[in-house]
Formats: sequence, C-alpha cells, structure tokens
Amino acid sequence: MDKEKFENLEIINTFNNYILTKNYSKNTRISYINDLYYFYIFVHKDLIKVKEDDIRDYLEYLNLNKEKPTSVRRKISTLKTFYKFLYLNNYIAKKDYPLVKIVYPKQDKRLPKFVYYNDLLEILNESLKDSDGIRDRLIIEMLYATGVRVSELVNIKYNDIDFNNRRIRVCGKGNKERIVYYGEYAEEILKKYIDTHKKNNENYLFTNSKGGNLTDRGVRYIIDKIMNKLSIKVHVTPHVIRHTFATDMLNNGCDIRIVQELLGHSSLKTTEIYTHVTNERLKQVYYDCFPRRDKNE
Repeated sequence: MDKEKFENLEIINTFNNYILTKNYSKNTRISYINDLYYFYIFVHKDLIKVKEDDIRDYLEYLNLNKEKPTSVRRKISTLKTFYKFLYLNNYIAKKDYPLVKIVYPKQDKRLPKFVYYNDLLEILNESLKDSDGIRDRLIIEMLYATGVRVSELVNIKYNDIDFNNRRIRVCGKGNKERIVYYGEYAEEILKKYIDTHKKNNENYLFTNSKGGNLTDRGVRYIIDKIMNKLSIKVHVTPHVIRHTFATDMLNNGCDIRIVQELLGHSSLKTTEIYTHVTNERLKQVYYDCFPRRDKNE
C-alpha cells in the first residue's frame, strides 16, 4: 500500500470514529464512509490537499454519469461534513476549506407515492397466501398501521410492544425513541402470529425462515413477491406504505403535527409534503365530480 493511500485510509477511519459519536443513523454513517472512499478513488490524491476545482470536477463527473440530484446532494453533504471535521480538528486551515462556493443541486419536487385503500386490501389478502402468510400479513398491517420505517419495523422486539394499549416503542433516526400505535386489525393478526411463533421478550418480532432476524432487504423481498402476483401499477415498497399511512391520516382529518410525531419527522416541512398529495387528490375528485367542470360537456 502506498503512503498516500495509507494516510487517506487513516483519516477516513478517524472521521468514522468521529461520526460514531454523533446522532447519525447506521445507514447514514455507512453512506458517508462509502461516499468518501469513492471520492478518494476519483480524485486519487491526499484528501487533505483537495481543492475546490477537485470538488467541481467530481460533481461534473457525477452529472455526466446522470447521478440523481438526491444522490449528488447526499455526496455533497458527506464532503461538507468531512471537511468541516478536518477544519475543526486542525487538519486544514479555514482558507483551505474547499466547499465554500459549492451549492446543492435543486431537489426534485416529486410527490410521494401511495396506494389507494382498495389496492391495500388486495395486498393484505394476497399476503396470506404464502407459507409464511401470517408473518407477511403482519408486516403489511404493521407498516400501514404504524407508519414506521422498514429499519424500525425489523428492529421491534417483543418487549417493545405494549399489548394492553396497542402501542410500540420504536427507535428511529438519530436513536430517537417514539411511540406508535396499531389498531384492531393489526392486533388480531399479531395474536395469530404469536400463537404460531415462539415468543421471547428479548427476541425480535419478525424472523426469517431460518429463525434469524428479518432484515430490511428481507421485507422488501417479501413485498416484491406479493406485488408480482398483483396488477397494481404503483411500485409498492415499505416506504410507499409509510406514505400511504401519512396520506390516509391527513385525508381523514388528522392534525399534521400528530402525523409528524407519529412518523418521527424532526421538521414539520418534511411532513408538509403529504398535504400536497392530499390536495392533488382533492383536486382530482373535484374535477371528476363537479358537473360544470367543462363547457364542452
């Protein structure tokens, strides 16, 4: 290993130890470190000696390779965090900070996808038809009933569940705990699931066919398998079901700040995007139902 590469690995490892002390999620930490390695491969020079032109060349490279704006924004965020760390720990001088003039690309204003309730019922009915049908049905029910992220779902343990009050303690981004709730439909399938699966308060609620902890990828695979048997046009993922929960809550009159709390959003602005979805739905219903919408009719 050449000296330059060794020094870069050392500084990246030091940075990794630094972000371990912060309230970043595991996925964010992994993304930061991966982004830095790929950046180093591109610039192929001592990361401490990187200049603004190196950053701009890298961003141009990402653009030519048609990287999505969301991906570019995350990579810029990684570099800003890394070089701020270098400055604060006296690896570089303030004048050598290379991202002063670097701005984030505009973010696509795409509305979150959701599924209509009738489609959701189809998904729930189809989920029961496999050999692990009760588990799969519970996964869909819990994702929809609670609005949790898939990473939160797979980390639920039996002792996180308050069965008497139908509520669950989940650990979200930044290791922030919150309480979510579930209704009678989810309760019914939860009881059936517990009857057919060995319960241990220290164990994870959802397990795979080998008895191990079910992963994020495992949940996505289960949902994909269900969706392949249906003709629903929306590409349904765990996050789409989370979007559906938020949209349906707002459509049925729930206060947006309550939805914010249930979703675990730190900023209300993140939750407000769902009001755009509900407004679009209202607009479509209006034009479908209003008799004087078109003079040609």
